[in-house]
Amino acid sequence: MRVIIAAAGTGGHINPGIAIANKIREKEPDSNIIFVGTDRGLENDLVPRAGYELKTIDAYGLSKKISIDNLKKLYKTYKGIGEAKKIVKEFKPDIVIGTGGYICGAVVLAAKKNNVPVLLHESNAFPGKAVQMLAKKADTILVSFKDAQDRIKKCKNVVFTGTPVKIKKKDYSQNEKEKIIKELQLTNEKPIVLIFGGSQGAQKINEAIINIIKNNLNKEYQIIWATGPKQYDLIKEELEKENINIEKIENTKIVPYIYNMEELENICDLVVARSGAMTITEISNLAKPSILVPLPNVSNDHQMYNAKVLEKIGGAMIITNDNLNGDLLNSTIKDIVLNKNKCEQMSSNAYKVSTKDVEEKIYEEIKKLVGR
Repeated sequence: MRVIIAAAGTGGHINPGIAIANKIREKEPDSNIIFVGTDRGLENDLVPRAGYELKTIDAYGLSKKISIDNLKKLYKTYKGIGEAKKIVKEFKPDIVIGTGGYICGAVVLAAKKNNVPVLLHESNAFPGKAVQMLAKKADTILVSFKDAQDRIKKCKNVVFTGTPVKIKKKDYSQNEKEKIIKELQLTNEKPIVLIFGGSQGAQKINEAIINIIKNNLNKEYQIIWATGPKQYDLIKEELEKENINIEKIENTKIVPYIYNMEELENICDLVVARSGAMTITEISNLAKPSILVPLPNVSNDHQMYNAKVLEKIGGAMIITNDNLNGDLLNSTIKDIVLNKNKCEQMSSNAYKVSTKDVEEKIYEEIKKLVGR
């Protein structure tokens, strides 16, 4: 099978594309798969690291404002359509797959020009602009949440599959769990709260955690906190002003970035995070109760829609970015982790929207289009 995957910008677009590519390669080792992205996004690191060729074109997300900068981006994006047409014509794919974001426009238009089947994957509960605009041109759109199906009007074939994620549910033995916790210099005797704000961290969440630590509010629970690489040193300095050594805080482990996320998500009792689509998928698959702080000012407020998928079934509690502070976060954490029945009920509820065999379902839809 010859496949072009359009994925650019953030891990939320790129990682599902890589997971789909890996499944195709697993099923059909002789497949030829290339990615199309830009020369600016995370694809330049993630795609080659995953072992795939990346071809780049000019493409930009456009705002409604009329400005010289926006006109330049419009011109470059128009030029990118021509570049995409050349790639499609030369590569001769059996299918083009888009995983959302502005890169999809040029590649999908090029595919339709050459009568190549198009499959789109939408990770968010509220579909993004790219998928909404391209829905009419797609042969099939796959969605991560059932809520998204009714929000896509122009595509006849919208299929619920879920989002492919790397992190899987693990049943660690007691010894294995204790070893992981011991390496963190924490204990097995108090609940563990895992806190992160995406790969770059989340300043508002970080500010709330600093308040909790400065006031020693987490006496009854433990924190594993990923600050984000760019904010770690700033937070270290902030704590030093209060004579707090970042490496020697009781009940607390602070790191710039979490590399063993699968381990930590599996052994924690509660997750505090933003509500990107992949985060929602991971915590539901792992049956973790969560406190979600949706990132504001994003397209269609999609993180709030993602968070509500879990909140409405009792699997998560939402704190808005504007309302978030140390006292509220601390009281909400304690309300969950110190109440065993509530913690277990939220865990059970979160698991109700877990998705299984996602990659297999996606591969089946790909084969239908290629076979057609």
